[in-house]
Amino acid sequence: MPDSPAIQIDDVRDAARLLEGVAVRTPLIENLALNARVGGRTLVKFEGAQHTGSFKFRGAYNRLARLSPPEKAAGVVAWSSGNHAQGVACAARMLDIPATIVMPADAPAIKAANTRALGARIIPYDRLTESREEIATRLARESGATLVPSFDDPHVMAGQGSVGLEILAQAQEMNADIGQILVCCGGGGLVSGIATAAAASRPDIALYSVEPENFDDTARSLRSGVREEVAKDARSICDALLAPSPGALTFPINNALLAGGLAVTDAEVRDAMRFAFSTLKLVTEPGGAVALAALLAGKAPPCAGARVVVISGANVDPALFAGIIGGTD
Repeated sequence: MPDSPAIQIDDVRDAARLLEGVAVRTPLIENLALNARVGGRTLVKFEGAQHTGSFKFRGAYNRLARLSPPEKAAGVVAWSSGNHAQGVACAARMLDIPATIVMPADAPAIKAANTRALGARIIPYDRLTESREEIATRLARESGATLVPSFDDPHVMAGQGSVGLEILAQAQEMNADIGQILVCCGGGGLVSGIATAAAASRPDIALYSVEPENFDDTARSLRSGVREEVAKDARSICDALLAPSPGALTFPINNALLAGGLAVTDAEVRDAMRFAFSTLKLVTEPGGAVALAALLAGKAPPCAGARVVVISGANVDPALFAGIIGGTD
């Protein structure tokens, strides 16, 4: 581990206590057809069942609930393609905090609509020509609001780590000896939180980040030891995982604790979404399906114990989902 990691196990446990009774304890699912397909016991952690349809609620609530009364009155500003936006909007509504979200103009319509429905104000931007961080920072400075980053924040990271504590407890309840965990990765908040949770009691578990192939900055960074960036012209259907580089706070933890990074194609993601729907009976968004895609495509390294695949979200536009399920997209 780095000398002073952004979060430690006590932070994750504290976040889990704060979230108890507020966040959903999402299911860890075993499916016999999936076991047969991959040739070993596999458990699916389905964060699509979380409030707002993704794991992002956990980190958002853990961050917002710790604001002082004057900070809550001044409001919060976040940037997000949709899942963090909804998580912040939902937590803000629960805690009676004004929320402004900087969202790309091409964000999935369902994510923008849900964010507005939760009471947040949306500021659109062009993800190809404008900086979401600069826009959000300016808005926060002008209004006195608190910035809530989507991954590079200790409280956000610790909240996401509660997923890891649940996985360990649920696997024990199922008499499953975990050998490997596959986790989607954008900026690295979820996987760094899960890695922190797992390393405290099960450092033998091999954790792998999974990214879209054109956004494999964490995988490349793990190989080089420095934070790599995504090419400016990179594109993917995985809108939730398009961070330009690993987080300054998340990467040192991931560099110390992860066994490696994997990457999947958009075609493999589509196949995983179809499998999840037809066999697991789960709706997944593209970014939420990358870990399952890596497993189904045979990209996960050999594992002696049970595998855990984290499906991180289920917020997909109906038209896109229908096209993928029907094989026309």
